[in-house]
Amino acid sequence: MADNQPLIQPDRGQEAISIHLVNRDTFPDWNKKLSASQRAALEAQKFDGGGYQVGIVPDGDSWFAVGGVAKPDELSSWCMAKLAESLPEGAYRRAVGEPGPALHGWQTAQYVFDRYKEPERPVGPRILLTKDVKAIDGALAEAQAVCLVRDLVNTPAEDMGPAALEEQCEKLAKQHSATLKVTKGDTLEQEYPMVHAVGRAAARHHAPRIMHLTWGKESDPVLAIVGKGVCFDSGGLDVKSAAGMKLMKKDMGGAAHAIALAGLVMGAKLPVRLHLLVPAVENAISSNSFRPGDVLKTRKGLTVEIGNTDAEGRLILGDALQRASEEKPELIIDFATLTGAARVALGPDYPALMTREDATAEALVAAGKAHDDEPWRLPLPEAYGEWLNSDIADTNNAHSNSFAGASVAGLFLDKFVGDGIDWAHFDTFAWRPQAKPGRPKGGDAYGLRAAWHMLRKRFGGD
Repeated sequence: MADNQPLIQPDRGQEAISIHLVNRDTFPDWNKKLSASQRAALEAQKFDGGGYQVGIVPDGDSWFAVGGVAKPDELSSWCMAKLAESLPEGAYRRAVGEPGPALHGWQTAQYVFDRYKEPERPVGPRILLTKDVKAIDGALAEAQAVCLVRDLVNTPAEDMGPAALEEQCEKLAKQHSATLKVTKGDTLEQEYPMVHAVGRAAARHHAPRIMHLTWGKESDPVLAIVGKGVCFDSGGLDVKSAAGMKLMKKDMGGAAHAIALAGLVMGAKLPVRLHLLVPAVENAISSNSFRPGDVLKTRKGLTVEIGNTDAEGRLILGDALQRASEEKPELIIDFATLTGAARVALGPDYPALMTREDATAEALVAAGKAHDDEPWRLPLPEAYGEWLNSDIADTNNAHSNSFAGASVAGLFLDKFVGDGIDWAHFDTFAWRPQAKPGRPKGGDAYGLRAAWHMLRKRFGGD
């Protein structure tokens, strides 16, 4: 699980190993300043200043490190991450300049998911020092939020079912003195009928529920954060293939993002009235599964014909978005691992973003670009809304053609967001299929930092 030890600390002149940052353009001149033996050491390591290269340079009885980055004077979140992964335990500081945004990747590079398996080669913490003391608390909180998403998504469904998500919400509420209401059983069926219908086939210990956390002054603007908590998705009676089901422990990735973002909001004491809604279900198969062709009631009063039981995430989000809308929020943000279509269009690294307001999309994209977490906006074209028409209900939950799957899912959700409410929807993958520096293979956060920094700018705070 994520290490709670602070991996970035104030630089008060304590003993630390120096890190020099170069690229292929600046390396030759920098290399000339070294001794012959030092140059030989780097040559033996085949170090030439290329991106993510790491070199160790002997220096008398000690040594220093050198890292290859794209732009030594314009660092990114990930440019020092390979150093954090590769260097031995100890304290480090930049030889010239401050780490700046690289504080984030330095921490996330040391993430290890060890709940079920001890690391083969345990390595102690690599501490990075900075004189920018004001940046430390925020950088620590942001990295911890990302690591929380990773922990929750990496945990298998047996240990991260609806009850476990409820425990996460309870922990969050206790930490920030928030109020948590959990609705389940007969009350869930009455108040959130789609959440109940999707989750009713699961075993008792994975029974469906919705968590509703509230925090902040009632006089402050309302911010609602909603996360899809499908803790495992078999596809229901429209069952997935074995390959399609293999990673479905990550289908609660939207809930993980929402919980992590809510923690950042409360931790920074943003002046908002926060509503966090996490509908949590397992889309299982049993004799009481909801069926293709069924018509479900909804909290909003609309009726939904089920065209596909594997389009279940939008159903539970629909009830949660309706509940969020009842608070008349200034903004709703939802996260969901909603469609394969978004991944076909954008791949794993870019979360699909859909919004009603251009200004909100622009703010989220700008925040993402500035913090190496860029979303990509997809449209919500009204013309495609007719594909959700039903002959017997107010709407279908799935369309019958293969076009614009992510946008059509967004159009379904739009039906449950109140009129005139500013709303942003992230269709995120929550999984990294291949490791990159600072970003190990497995569960990961996409769009979280973009949303967080947009909210900080919009609402302010400590």
